[in-house]
Amino acid sequence: MSVFKEKVCYHRVTMEPRGSSGEEVTMLWSIKEAMERSTLQIGASACGATAVVDVLQVLGVPVSPETADRCVQTRLRRNEAPLPDYLLSRSEAGATHQQLIEGAELASGGKVLGRFFTFHPPRRVQLVPWLASWMRRSAAPVATMNMQLAVTEGEETPDAWHHQLVFGVGPNAVYMTNPVEVVSEAVVLQRLCSDSVLLIRREDVLQRWTADTPADSFPGGAAGPQWTVLDVQGQVRQVCHEEECENEEQPKTSHITIPAAYRSGVTLFALRDSDTGQELLNAPELPLL
Repeated sequence: MSVFKEKVCYHRVTMEPRGSSGEEVTMLWSIKEAMERSTLQIGASACGATAVVDVLQVLGVPVSPETADRCVQTRLRRNEAPLPDYLLSRSEAGATHQQLIEGAELASGGKVLGRFFTFHPPRRVQLVPWLASWMRRSAAPVATMNMQLAVTEGEETPDAWHHQLVFGVGPNAVYMTNPVEVVSEAVVLQRLCSDSVLLIRREDVLQRWTADTPADSFPGGAAGPQWTVLDVQGQVRQVCHEEECENEEQPKTSHITIPAAYRSGVTLFALRDSDTGQELLNAPELPLL
C-alpha cells in the first residue's frame, strides 16, 4: 500500500479538493473513505468484479461481492490442466472490460451503464484532466492495465493484468482501489497503453510441459490467429530446449508471450438516467496520437 505524502482538504460539494500546494485534486471518495469503503480482492482473478462492487458503491447502487462476481462471470485459471489448456485459461482468466460493463448493468438492474475508451494505440489525451472532467460529472472510472509494464527496477514482473477503480486524481497522480494507492500519471499511462498480450513465467510452462503434448493441441488457426502469429508453440519448445541444454552460461528465457483477451483503457460508468450517462453514450472515441 502506498504512503500518501500530501495532506488533502476535501470540498464535498464540488468534489474538487485542493492539496497543500494549492493544486486541484478531484475525488469521488476521500482517502479515508476509500480506506474504509473500498473492497479488497473478492476472489481469485476477480479484480474486475471487485472494481464493479466499488463502482456501484460510488454510484449509489450497492451490491454484494457475490452478486457482482456472478454478474461479471469471472473466469478462473485452470491450474491443473495440460499446458495448452492452461495457457488458454491464462489468456482469458479474470474479465474483460465488456464483462465489467455487462456485469455492472446486470448487477444494478439496468441502472448503470458503462463505456470503454481504448488507450491503445496511443491517444491524444491528458489522462488526469480527462478523468477529472468525467469524475466531476459523477462518472466512475475503472482502469484496465497491463501491470507487466512499467515495473519498478528490481521488482518481480507481475503475472496478470488488473482492473482498478479510480477514485481520485491530482497533479500527475491517480488514486485507485484494490489496493488503495496513488500511482504516478506516467506509470498509469504506460500500463493503459498495451498490446493485448500476457507474459507467462518460464516455471509455469515447465511445470506443465510433457514431451507427448500434441502439437495441434495449442490454440491457433482461425480460432486464435494471434497464437500462431506469436508462435506460442515455438516459444514453449525454446524454453524446453534451454532447460535441456547443459550449458549453464546460456541465458534462459524468463517468460513466453501469449495473446490476452483484455484491451487496455478506461471504462467510465454512470447512472443510465443521468445526463452523464447520455453524454457517455454519445462521446467520441479518443483521437489517435
